[in-house]
Amino acid sequence: MELVADIQAMQAELAAWRKDIHAHPELGFEENRTADFVAQKLQSWGVQVHRGIGKTGLVGVLREGNQPRAIGLRADMDALPIVEQNTFEHCSVHRGTMHACGHDGHTVMLLAAAKYLAQTRNFQGQVNFIFQPAEEGLGGAKAMIEDGLFEQFPCDRIYAMHNGPGLPVGKFAAVSGVRTAAGAFFDINIQGKGGHGAFPHLAIDPIPIAAQLIGALQTLVSRATSPNESVVFSITKMHAGDAYNVIPDSAKLSGTVRTFSMHKMHEIEQQVRDLAQSIAAGFGASASLDFKIPFHPVVNDEAATAFAGDVCASITGEGNVHRSGAPGTGSEDFSFMAEQVPGCYLIIGNGEHSSALHNPGYDFNDDALVYGGSFFARVTERELAGVG
Repeated sequence: MELVADIQAMQAELAAWRKDIHAHPELGFEENRTADFVAQKLQSWGVQVHRGIGKTGLVGVLREGNQPRAIGLRADMDALPIVEQNTFEHCSVHRGTMHACGHDGHTVMLLAAAKYLAQTRNFQGQVNFIFQPAEEGLGGAKAMIEDGLFEQFPCDRIYAMHNGPGLPVGKFAAVSGVRTAAGAFFDINIQGKGGHGAFPHLAIDPIPIAAQLIGALQTLVSRATSPNESVVFSITKMHAGDAYNVIPDSAKLSGTVRTFSMHKMHEIEQQVRDLAQSIAAGFGASASLDFKIPFHPVVNDEAATAFAGDVCASITGEGNVHRSGAPGTGSEDFSFMAEQVPGCYLIIGNGEHSSALHNPGYDFNDDALVYGGSFFARVTERELAGVG
């Protein structure tokens, strides 16, 4: 039960890398500086680097011996469009863009493992270090897959992890089955007929139509979903009109849906479309729906998850590994990789007092870097050589 000593010795260096990336956040498919930073590090250690996989994504390849087995280790690199409220020295230099989900830490944990494995080469086979762009709803995982990720870099298993605020540093969660929700974003456009605010009878006002629709959509969870099935339906934006005395000709509702099955997600999509069109038609208006599903549920492979849990226990002790627990309604596009290759998506503790993800006061806990790096390194050694 111990951290990988060589990675533990890198703590100060890892923290410096993480703070540099935190200070220079980049949105999805714009991670050019981050990708350059990662590529330069990998190349300096003799890792073969392949750029342009999924636009700004890259893959580092390290092979030792002639064994055919290969695994993938994935980290996401993108930031969020959030104005950071922290005041420490490594605060974002790009106002309005922030690493508020810890992808700076995820990137450095994988770099730590890459440096260690390049130096020790205590494995037989191939490890693919997958640095993914655009996880935050822009389809980075799908873009890498569509660019031939697994055809160019076949993997027998794949592993990824995400930091968990509230979970103490040094603890992991490795749980099989469904772990995150499918996630959809939608826009409902209601087309009425504009007019003067003093003569509403001459218009078809889209605002009361939108109000009726908001109420009706809530019944998709309360009345159209089994109590044994989880669905989150949130309307998060509404816009109509720009003047006090003008009835607008259109209104727009936007929001998100989360489900734990794709079947339910498609069912909700059709129900939203039917409700929007029928309610709008009842007022003499029309409605259209744009429904995007950038996330499928992450489903952890049972064997890969048991293996990952054992690796975590070797690092931090069995008592610090959660092997059961309910899935969360957050979403993660690692799901598309896990649909292609058996894998495990773990949670690593970011500290009990960590700010929430996507919060302007969030920061990745540098104390977690050696735990994540140790996991990626040891799972490689055990998967590819049975050593560790």
